[in-house]
Amino acid sequence: MEAPAGGHLLLALVGLSMTILLITALMGAAKQGGLLTEANFLTVSLILYGGATALYVAYAVTGTSRFVTFASLATWVGFAASTMAVAHRWAEAGRPPFANIYEMLLAFVWTLGALTLFVEKRYGVRVIGTVTLPLAVVSVLLMQVMPSGVHPLVPALQSVWLHIHVSLAMLSYAGCAISFALAMMFLVQDKMKTESFLAWTSGMIGAVYVGALATRFDPSGGLRVAAWDAAEGHQIFFAERTPLLVVIPSLGWLFLVVLLVVLAPLGLYLWSRTSERPEPVLDWANRMFFVGALLQIIACGVFLLRVKEGLYRSVQPTDVNNGLFPTHLSASPFLLAGAAGALFASLLYLMLSWRRSGLERMIPPSDTLDVLTYKTIGIAFPLLTLMIAAGAYWANQAWGSYWSWDPKETWALITWLVYAGYLHMRIARGWRGRRAAYFAIIGFAVVMFTFFGVTYLLPGMHAYA
Repeated sequence: MEAPAGGHLLLALVGLSMTILLITALMGAAKQGGLLTEANFLTVSLILYGGATALYVAYAVTGTSRFVTFASLATWVGFAASTMAVAHRWAEAGRPPFANIYEMLLAFVWTLGALTLFVEKRYGVRVIGTVTLPLAVVSVLLMQVMPSGVHPLVPALQSVWLHIHVSLAMLSYAGCAISFALAMMFLVQDKMKTESFLAWTSGMIGAVYVGALATRFDPSGGLRVAAWDAAEGHQIFFAERTPLLVVIPSLGWLFLVVLLVVLAPLGLYLWSRTSERPEPVLDWANRMFFVGALLQIIACGVFLLRVKEGLYRSVQPTDVNNGLFPTHLSASPFLLAGAAGALFASLLYLMLSWRRSGLERMIPPSDTLDVLTYKTIGIAFPLLTLMIAAGAYWANQAWGSYWSWDPKETWALITWLVYAGYLHMRIARGWRGRRAAYFAIIGFAVVMFTFFGVTYLLPGMHAYA
């Protein structure tokens, strides 16, 4: 399908926006005295992946083939920039970029970009970027606020098994992300009701805000975040492994309002199941979902502004600085990632609800997607297995024990069990279709909790990861 006049305008706007952002970023880099730096490569990657995401979404909404052609081109160039960032980091550190969560995200973004291009080219799933590239964009945004300095490896990480273990982890996690995208597309093509997507998306977003409030809500109505030492470039610690927390006034109440509004569609959906006239209830659910998306945008904006500027009172008693300390986005990367991820999920649902019929015409048949999901997990699962085995062998070399039930180890095992369950039910019980797709989606949710949630909520021996 050729691009209509409006399509040409959108292409021009996206292209102009990317060009202006790239020129601005490069001029700023030139003033600082260096162009070929890791930070600049990541900025280029972020701009191009962001532009590609917009074009993939435009293709999904309109079906105009020209959008996906330019989206693929932007993804290729963004992937090249990501490759240069990895290469620069590798050269600067003198080792593969696997030492901390910043470097793992760098490797994850590279692998996700490579697999997105492969699946699009090899299997013709041209809209897969609508799901995978937002993940890449959120990851690069998260890296922008994380400490990125190159430091010597701690003794436990000075092993070739670090490279093997983390390489396997990033490859398997990226494979799980691809299987998640394919499973979501399968549910769309398998005629899963739009209101079911509404309920699941509402519940997922609600879970993100429940997690934030359960761990960081202050009784005063503020939100607790870690204090930040700008001079040293790290969190301020009150005691060993205990960050000093400060309270941003009223932000907790705002997050609570967002939580109540984003859960309202789920409540209305449940009400519609027992109502004699479900259509008006579902209409209200969709209206509330749209309001919730707007509130999420406001909450993200307020969070960015309030965290970036200002001095806030500490939670723990201290006489230093009169009990007032600054914070920074680098001190709260997982809160930022959760809020940004929830907002992307909202936008994807709105795209589905507005243009489902057109989207279905662009997605491969459900049988094809079902088989591709199985093949992807069939590749990711052995990598997960080898990752755990390599980690156990490395742990025995470093600490004299193959397994210590560290939170990261435990959740890696849970991830493995979920995907083992998928393969068992598929091969032994012949599970196909929606049940298999649900397994793939739940598996990726567990992967994300293992990668991010455990680091944020359950730090242990893998605190650096």
